[in-house]
Amino acid sequence: MLVKRSGLVAYLEAYQAMQDFTAQRSSETADELWLCEHPPVFTQGLAGLAGHVLHAGDIPVIATNRGGQVTYHGPGQVMAYPMVNLQRAGYFVKEYVYRLEEAVIRTLAHFGVTGHRVANAPGIYVRLADPFAHTALTGPANPGDPFKGLGKISALGIKVSRQCTYHGLALNVRMDLEPFQRINPCGYAGLQTVDLFTMGVNTTWEEAADVLAFKLTPLLSP
Repeated sequence: MLVKRSGLVAYLEAYQAMQDFTAQRSSETADELWLCEHPPVFTQGLAGLAGHVLHAGDIPVIATNRGGQVTYHGPGQVMAYPMVNLQRAGYFVKEYVYRLEEAVIRTLAHFGVTGHRVANAPGIYVRLADPFAHTALTGPANPGDPFKGLGKISALGIKVSRQCTYHGLALNVRMDLEPFQRINPCGYAGLQTVDLFTMGVNTTWEEAADVLAFKLTPLLSP
């Protein structure tokens, strides 16, 4: 898998490039992983409800063809866009999503943070009170609030076209988290969003991107 780092890229530019790459690739085209960050932008998934954008203010809202609801992208967040031929890789979409999440969990573990999955809520979460605790989640403390005591550190949204993937995942490293308060992140009112810095990890975007790429590439290979 070819890894490409692009630095700060306008969201629409990256979005168009992903679509073009996927439309033009053949069965022989090598898979690629694009790493970048975006200027402030809200992106809305295909199932997105306008009501989940509470107050966009001066930040643009862009409709996309990925799955999921609204999320925020901004500087200090690693965007990882894997372009994977799933037919050639030999696994299906559900397994692909699992592998994306697993890469984030392993990346967080590199920094000493324990990441968790929450059933029916794609992405990765951390315990707010003790992000370094290794005890597995055994179920929500409050069945009516599956996110009680948790913060979201990585969002995920994908698109599959002709059995090839694009879009991907976001890992929050050190960013302005205020814009997340202007939306219901991923469609969940009151869901707190965090980054590695607020969890006590002082690392750079470049280091986090390198670790994520190192964890992702073997997991996504055939």
